Amino acid sequence: MPTSPVAADHAFEVWAPRPHRVRLWLDGATHSMVRGADDWWRITLPAEPGARYGYLLDDDETVLPDPRSPHQPDGVHGPSALIAESDAPRWSGRALRGAVVYELHIGTFTPEGTFDAAIERLPYLRDLGVGFVQVMPVNAFNGAHGWGYDGVGWFAVHEPYGGPSGLERFIAAAHRLGLGVLLDVVHNHLGPSGNYLGRFGPYESDGANPWGNTINLSGEGSAEVRRFLLDDIAWWLRRYGVDGLRLDAVHALVDHADRHILQDAAALTAELSVELGRPLALIAESDLNDPRLVTPAAHGGYGLAAQWNDDVHHAIHTIVSGERQGYYADFGSPECLATVLTEGFFHAGTYSSFRGRVHGQRIDPDRVAPSQLLAYTCTHDQVGNRARGDRPSAYLTAGQLAVRAALVLFSAFTPMLFMGEEWGARTPFRFFTSHPEPELARATAEGRTAEFAEHGWPPGEVPDPQDPDTFAVSHLDWSEPARPGHARLSATYRDLIALRHDPGLADDDLRTVGCDHPGEATWFAVHRGALTLLVNFSPAPVTAPFSGDEVLAWEPPSPQGATTTVPGHSFVVLRRGT
Repeated sequence: MPTSPVAADHAFEVWAPRPHRVRLWLDGATHSMVRGADDWWRITLPAEPGARYGYLLDDDETVLPDPRSPHQPDGVHGPSALIAESDAPRWSGRALRGAVVYELHIGTFTPEGTFDAAIERLPYLRDLGVGFVQVMPVNAFNGAHGWGYDGVGWFAVHEPYGGPSGLERFIAAAHRLGLGVLLDVVHNHLGPSGNYLGRFGPYESDGANPWGNTINLSGEGSAEVRRFLLDDIAWWLRRYGVDGLRLDAVHALVDHADRHILQDAAALTAELSVELGRPLALIAESDLNDPRLVTPAAHGGYGLAAQWNDDVHHAIHTIVSGERQGYYADFGSPECLATVLTEGFFHAGTYSSFRGRVHGQRIDPDRVAPSQLLAYTCTHDQVGNRARGDRPSAYLTAGQLAVRAALVLFSAFTPMLFMGEEWGARTPFRFFTSHPEPELARATAEGRTAEFAEHGWPPGEVPDPQDPDTFAVSHLDWSEPARPGHARLSATYRDLIALRHDPGLADDDLRTVGCDHPGEATWFAVHRGALTLLVNFSPAPVTAPFSGDEVLAWEPPSPQGATTTVPGHSFVVLRRGT
């Protein structure tokens, strides 16, 4: 008769300085744990992958999930589960700089909203020319669907997406196609439902940011909290084989220690890159316009690989769309666009009217390469944080969408697309939640309405995040790419991405980029190497003093000796000197 596998010994460990007694709950049985001088409680017992476990603190008989739980099969309030070691083949990786990044949300990327369904679309992304897939947060959060930024299980994978095994299959499939995988992770706060970490130790501080309490990075007990954060970074890079992490809103990481946690994170990632034998990247999201984030440690910086650059988005969006509300107020001129394309930041020690103060620092081109800045015209934030979640395709012409794409993809930066952007998706991407708790659901909806009321949006125009339809309408419509208008835009994206491999664009230095414009928002020229991108922001044709062989265009231009006439809402790429 076949014999059952023998469970191997497993070391259960949990840092818990606050309780006086900790017991391990393992598949229905409880076991006393031993407290060490370091406030870690430990016990070793036989256990197989899939075994359910959790912790009982003091005299409370409520089973709490492991703060480092790798799997929450019954949701964030249920017990944790062990997972097997990964047997996914490792790959040699690829460099981030200059590659095209594609941001997507697993829950709305496909009708099914799972890792396995997303795998079926990966060949499409490879053929588009994408180098990296950046996945919005997949760590465990309460409810069936949401953006993922209110996670409470930093080490666990959201079960409705497919859990740990689904993520493993997704990463393995991407690597087989030569696609790198970046995960969006949130270390600046914990979600409001399922956060039990405070029962164990001082994971949070008394401070707060717009999303919750700040993480305790420099107060009492912070050494283990810092370790918790760094171990989470190592977990995704080593255990799952992801190629990098996008660190959400690092400006909300309040750290008064002598050495900032981001410096430790960058150093750890560099060590792991050597250990694993492949490139690894940490990408910061920050609204500080602080080049220290990506300046090498040898030159006094934090040493992160890259950071998002909202100034590029704002400069392009405003000059094309004409919008000037809120933080767009200082943007919209051709001078502003020229500044971001040749210097990286617009606000670099300059006055920000939105903030009411001087903002940002200048980028030193000898220390920071333009490919360390991610440039984009669409992100989950810039679409989803509009009141109705409307995409640019809802209010711009196809030509204007093509102009936006050309400015990003022709730039010296590392370009990023948001899912569906490349075909001008008409489906919105709205802010959606599925909080099971009625009071939390009500507070989220009311907070969303109040937030947009401050910007002049009538309450009736702000979709209820809890309404199932808000989630449903945010799914991509995969019948759109084959339709004529969408297919043309998609083909243009493919051509622009392919153009990035032209030897004339190889220089990774902002000082090799030049811009010209007539002083008003009509035509605008970007020069890189032997190529010039000439765009027309106006609906009427304009003539610009540049000539050359046509390489790529949205609408056919009209060359006239030393000048070129560009149709309205169009662009052309010229090869000069021929």
